[in-house]
Amino acid sequence: MEGRYSLIHHVRSLLDDEEGTLYKEAPFRVALCYPSPYHVGMSSLGFQAIYREVHQHPGATAERVFLPDDVEAFKKTRTPLFTWESQAAVSSFQMLAFSVAYELELTGLFSLLELAGLPVLAEERREGRHPLVVAGGPLTFSNPDPLEPFVDVLVQGESEELIHVLVEAAASMDREALLDHLARIPGFRVPGRGGARYHVARATDSRLPARSQIITPHTELRSMFLIEPERGCSRGCHYCVMRRTTNGGMRTVPPERVLSLIPENAKRVGLVGAAVTDHPRIVELLRTLVDSGREVGVSSLRADRLTQELVDQLRRGGATNLTVAADGASQRMRDMVDRKHSEEQIVRAAGYARTAGMKQLKVYNVVGLPFEDETDIDELIRFTAELSRILPVALGVAPFVAKRNTPLDGAPFAGIREVENRLERLRKGLRGRAEVRPTSARWAWVEYMLAQCGPEGGLAAMDAWRAGGSFSAWKKAFEARGCEPYLARRVEDGRRNPTLWPTVPKVAPAPSAV
Repeated sequence: MEGRYSLIHHVRSLLDDEEGTLYKEAPFRVALCYPSPYHVGMSSLGFQAIYREVHQHPGATAERVFLPDDVEAFKKTRTPLFTWESQAAVSSFQMLAFSVAYELELTGLFSLLELAGLPVLAEERREGRHPLVVAGGPLTFSNPDPLEPFVDVLVQGESEELIHVLVEAAASMDREALLDHLARIPGFRVPGRGGARYHVARATDSRLPARSQIITPHTELRSMFLIEPERGCSRGCHYCVMRRTTNGGMRTVPPERVLSLIPENAKRVGLVGAAVTDHPRIVELLRTLVDSGREVGVSSLRADRLTQELVDQLRRGGATNLTVAADGASQRMRDMVDRKHSEEQIVRAAGYARTAGMKQLKVYNVVGLPFEDETDIDELIRFTAELSRILPVALGVAPFVAKRNTPLDGAPFAGIREVENRLERLRKGLRGRAEVRPTSARWAWVEYMLAQCGPEGGLAAMDAWRAGGSFSAWKKAFEARGCEPYLARRVEDGRRNPTLWPTVPKVAPAPSAV
């Protein structure tokens, strides 16, 4: 009992530090589940937006659930998974709604279902005994197929309006009628019953912008109010799910509306979106926020959009580092993936940061793109060393993972050994002139397999999770389930130059660890 009380006390102590928490009694109760820990989930703008939407729906309420920091403590004390707002058993809610951001959060979904005392597989759950399990979130913009064996309903794309359709129907229909009904509505997919695959729903502009409901110091973005000045992107980077062909490209929100929705007591504001610096009035918005005495952070800085004034406003708003994405080891790679910026623009951005008095330049990059070779890595070494003479550089490097619904859909994974060799070449070439922060090649391969496989990939994830979740368990599970990446599926893009970007090989390599 003491162990169980400590788990509840921990949640209540975090609740005490929140501002904006919603409490509501209603006949239809939704457990809004995030399959990562609290400090991650509360930094999710989409999760917070849906929390608010459910509360605004007549007759419905939402309470949050997060993957515990210590899953084993729940098991040892036999504590049923409970919600944050009321500490009620998750299994007592009519609906569990999961927001899944990316492929490796699948195991968090399994853990939450298990801790709630629910069968992981949808086919083992029964109406009258178990709540409805639905899933949406950023993963549905690319490949939600691995979720199919575990959910009753997939909500695909932007969900601000679909959540109201879902709650209204679920509160008034029995499960069989509900599933048949939802299968006929664009944006929903009901495994085994219908619904368009890979449909990405679009919320009306009147629903924008998404913004924080709750502010808490216990997040990745401490005590920061998040709001989107734009949604989507007008660019066409070949590797990116959030590109101009997704939901009509970029939709901007007037600064006046953004400012009107920021609470007066919000001292730290984060402007969030796929291409925030592409907003035509971004400098004006930044200046107004900083002049009001607030700290300001901006996601997705584009080097070709930066000016000295913009960077100066970021510095005034409390930024000590400037973060840009290069996304290509060389200019040849950047040109091939239609990443619209040059070395000169990145060098200029570093100069802006130094002039503004910033301490570090963070550069995100990717290795393992198709047709990349050692000369591209050598160019990255040379260019990073050049940047480090302007400002200290932290280089974040991630292996390329092909995603569904992009022009590079179906492109093969470079191979774990090959990626590790390139990372080692990068480290040795820089020899301490820049800090290199690589993402694991092994776990990038696991992500690739889930991104490029169907429901069998989800079943393999369940097997690997049950076997302890080690890398070897994942390898064995993929092999046992016969998982093979999809063959190349190209997304048409009228602006792509076919002479510049050769056709990706039509046969992906076998799913090996090499």
